[in-house]
Amino acid sequence: MNNKKHESYKELIWMLAITDFKLRYQDSVLGYLWALLQPLMMFLILNIVFSSIFASGGAIEYYSLQLITSLMLFIFFSEGTSAGLSSLVNKAQLVTKIYVPRWTIIVASTINAALIFLMNLIVIIGFFAYYKLMPDIGSILMFIVFIIALYVIILAFSLIAAPLYVKYRDLTIIWSVALQALMYLSPIIYPLSMMDEKWHPLMLTNPLAFIIHFNKEALINGHYATTTQYITFFSIVIAVLILGIWSYNRNAKNIAELI
Repeated sequence: MNNKKHESYKELIWMLAITDFKLRYQDSVLGYLWALLQPLMMFLILNIVFSSIFASGGAIEYYSLQLITSLMLFIFFSEGTSAGLSSLVNKAQLVTKIYVPRWTIIVASTINAALIFLMNLIVIIGFFAYYKLMPDIGSILMFIVFIIALYVIILAFSLIAAPLYVKYRDLTIIWSVALQALMYLSPIIYPLSMMDEKWHPLMLTNPLAFIIHFNKEALINGHYATTTQYITFFSIVIAVLILGIWSYNRNAKNIAELI
């Protein structure tokens, strides 16, 4: 019985995710191409502005490649958390008129963001091919692990935020401001090395900054974090997931009435 229930949940989550993915672009002329064009346009603007600062005279090798890779990860985080935050309110009719486990709606919204990110991987692969840079197997495996860890963080945040957003609608405004701050507090546009070294440990306690920094280091420079840094990072990710599940179980009661 449990296996059948789990299978039905998987089918429901996948159906909701695919439906959201299709609806997002159905009325646009370029359709799914917007999933690629939006981050590319953002990259072009940032690259034009900041490459003259950070890449002039060969100060940072492969600056454009580092920027596009980091930007794609941040956009995945931004879209995933924003979609997860508003998922229950956006699916209010589903929540109030049909009984489905509320968490499946939240999970489906984050998977939709993951599907868009998988499309954006085409851009990252294209940039590596253009620069004729082939990461080693260890770096590629680390990149995959970082993607999984980033998804776990997105899901954990969504489990915390989605039930709270039902009660506190100002959360979208607060989170949009927080995302802007996170973008500049993470080494996306600039390298971590430009910061005073004494601030590095503090910055790397931010899981997003850790992923972005060491992803660039692994893929482009072949450098990895220390064992202690990895243990600390994955401990934080696991703790955040546990917090997300606990918070959801605590705050998800009576959501249908509140919506």
